[in-house]
Amino acid sequence: MQSDNRVNAFSLYAEKYDRWFDTSAGRNLFKSEVNAVRILMKDLIPPFLEVGVGTGRFAKALGIRYGVDPSETMIEISGQRGITVEKAFGEDLPFRDNIFGGVFILFTLCFVARPDAVVSEAARVLKSGGGVIIGIINRESPWGQCYLQKKMQNHPIYKYANFYSIDEVEKMIRMTGMRIEGYSSTLFQTPSDSPIQEAAHNRLIAEAGFLCLLARKADNQDDNDH
Repeated sequence: MQSDNRVNAFSLYAEKYDRWFDTSAGRNLFKSEVNAVRILMKDLIPPFLEVGVGTGRFAKALGIRYGVDPSETMIEISGQRGITVEKAFGEDLPFRDNIFGGVFILFTLCFVARPDAVVSEAARVLKSGGGVIIGIINRESPWGQCYLQKKMQNHPIYKYANFYSIDEVEKMIRMTGMRIEGYSSTLFQTPSDSPIQEAAHNRLIAEAGFLCLLARKADNQDDNDH
């Protein structure tokens, strides 16, 4: 199955993937992206869950205590960073309804088999009044086109990716009944091997390479609407 191939690829390259964040390029992009997420999470109340937590870099930086990931290798590394991780796919979260104040889906939608189901599950486990933050590489940006090229070149990880536009993510969100409350944007420089750290902006900027969206679960939202 394609999902198994994706998990195997991430398991095989987990340590190499994680070490990239310690390079100059990795540090600069990471800081820019973390700041974009922080803009939108200021009034969210823990506990927090990251779907597709990977090696736990973002979870640790953002104060996210819980995660899920299907890769045992990724889980081992994120566990070393103090994240409590369950082995699971985002389409079938091993949690009861209405328990998290914030659910984070960062760079994950492009690697899942059914992104709409992942968003729906995030909404299910979210408390009333809680928020889902989705972060994507914007397909319509130069960065998105750069990663699409990597996919076409049979990159060992990105060959499994399906990149999305912000419009497509908004549609997934609206299907859950959640309301979209805010956006943040960063990465405007031309893609290169030596990126610099950039500011994050508290609005939607269509040409940004990294876009975040905050969706809120209404206080009286009926879980059956999902």
